[in-house]
Amino acid sequence: MGKKKKLFRFAEIRTMACVFEPTMEQCNADSFPLKGKWRSDFFKNENPVVLELGCGKGEYSVGLGKKFPDKNFIGVDIKGARIWYGAKTVTDEKMTNVAFIRTRIDFLDKFFSENEVDEIWLTFSDPQPNKPNKRLTSEFFINLYRKFIKPGALIHLKTDSDLLFESTVEQIEEHHYKLEEIRWDLYQEMPENLDQQTREILNIKTHYEQLFSAKGFKIKYCRFNVN
Repeated sequence: MGKKKKLFRFAEIRTMACVFEPTMEQCNADSFPLKGKWRSDFFKNENPVVLELGCGKGEYSVGLGKKFPDKNFIGVDIKGARIWYGAKTVTDEKMTNVAFIRTRIDFLDKFFSENEVDEIWLTFSDPQPNKPNKRLTSEFFINLYRKFIKPGALIHLKTDSDLLFESTVEQIEEHHYKLEEIRWDLYQEMPENLDQQTREILNIKTHYEQLFSAKGFKIKYCRFNVN
């Protein structure tokens, strides 16, 4: 992407009501105004809050937002030029149940209060081959999520990475998380009697999934809870 186009997108997302770019001061001072108030002050409802972490272009946040108007979705990523794609759709289509935060995932507890989040999606996260503690299913991040997820909140992982998936399964076993479902080859193992809604959810394809699938990588999926 050209520098001018990037700068244009950075500027445009600053005008979008669905995008939040917290300052370092807000992170350090723990003063983000919507912390604990996403439902009441932004979404204006009491519906469940679902996060997509490392959301990239926000395909899952937007896709799920369209399928579930009775839930609120927040995509989180540090790359503003990527978030622009999802935010543009949300803005153009006047969606009211999807938002984005441009920030590092390490800071999530600065933006959400205890029991504020009902569900988490991890879609094609960086497998961090040389930094296992930076994987979004590592003990470090699970303990971070515990600060704001509700008891029994589901964590979904969808990935092409054998490394990330295998390490996640190891974490689930080591820490005795409750594994709800696991598919080592999602589209080959998807049951024929799977309900239509679940099938549609799992068939949402991000930009990266399309790239990896075209190269022949198997897409893996699991969901679990840690409470």
